[in-house]
Amino acid sequence: MVDSKGDRWAKELICSKTDEKAPLDEATFLSAAGAPWLVDYDLDPEKGQDFRRRLLVRPWTLWRYRELLPIADFRNRIDLGEGGTPLVRLRRTAPPGVRVLIKEEGGNPTGSFKDRGLSMAVNRAKELGAEGVELASAGNAALALTAYAAAGGLKCRVAMPEDTPASILQRCRAMGAEVLTSPGTLVDAAGRLKEFDDGYWNLSTLKEPYRAEGKKTMGLELAEQLGWRLPDWILYPTGGGTGIVGMHKAFAELETLGLIGSHRPRFAVVQMAGCAPMVKAFEEGKESADPWQNAQTRVWGLRVPQAIGDFLILRALRETGGTALAIEEERLLEVLVRMAREEGLRLGPEGAACVAAMEDLAARGDLEPGQTVVIFQTGNPDNYL
Repeated sequence: MVDSKGDRWAKELICSKTDEKAPLDEATFLSAAGAPWLVDYDLDPEKGQDFRRRLLVRPWTLWRYRELLPIADFRNRIDLGEGGTPLVRLRRTAPPGVRVLIKEEGGNPTGSFKDRGLSMAVNRAKELGAEGVELASAGNAALALTAYAAAGGLKCRVAMPEDTPASILQRCRAMGAEVLTSPGTLVDAAGRLKEFDDGYWNLSTLKEPYRAEGKKTMGLELAEQLGWRLPDWILYPTGGGTGIVGMHKAFAELETLGLIGSHRPRFAVVQMAGCAPMVKAFEEGKESADPWQNAQTRVWGLRVPQAIGDFLILRALRETGGTALAIEEERLLEVLVRMAREEGLRLGPEGAACVAAMEDLAARGDLEPGQTVVIFQTGNPDNYL
């Protein structure tokens, strides 16, 4: 069953490395090249104008973009109200002459941007016949997966580092999920999932095609919220990097639809100095990133030593003239306090890291008066208690 107002535009999967194609409605994970699949759509400017008219009467959630999503059964979707997050302008702390907007993702159903990707991944897993789903997570993705799995009636298992806040573990168990913990990082936690062979689908970052489709709605929203004119910069806290991959894809699709031009925001990858594999790879001019050894950061959303989509992230940086920055841990508390007192905003640590990155970009002259900068504030700070 599809949207009664038009056909589903998604048509097939394409390997992000080789352009190999695969059917859209068959279960698939990584390609034969070991690379993520991306969803391809049938798009043209005539569709774009009709699409824009439809948006005028749709609710403000990610599902307003249904034609650009791979969902097959729109009417029976799992929907907790994800997406549709505000842009909040900084009034007192932005660099002189620069318009800085915070994309506040903490208002999503489980408190983070992970709801976008996991909503789409769980919907597709259910449509394609999965009985159970699992992933390794630093925390926010586990909250999202367990919520959407519960809403969809799917069995669920999550694995997390043992120093994940106890409240996260408790909330996941409250959703009926099986919760595993492990010493070390996200990579170590993922090893716990190998203990099982019961057919659960692994929905970890970019290991299946659909989380990126949910995350790309952040880019679709930005374009619409800004009157179909993209910002000059997007500062994004980067672990697995699905959001950068998804937004870069979204902008290309909007251009094909004739809704935006060729201008692209410059992406800035933001990581912590104690775990910065993408920053190191970017600075060394590499096309992929080596695993980060002995990752050390209390910002657990950014404690990701290795990203399967590293080459896609680095490609997006270079195609947009972007950059990558590593932020020292000790800067975050001062940023959090200042943003609360001067802007009335409660940020999570990843959002604070992006504010620090904005200040570094301004100090080195990369931000100019008249430019628009969007900072992604990706998680409700209460998720970190």
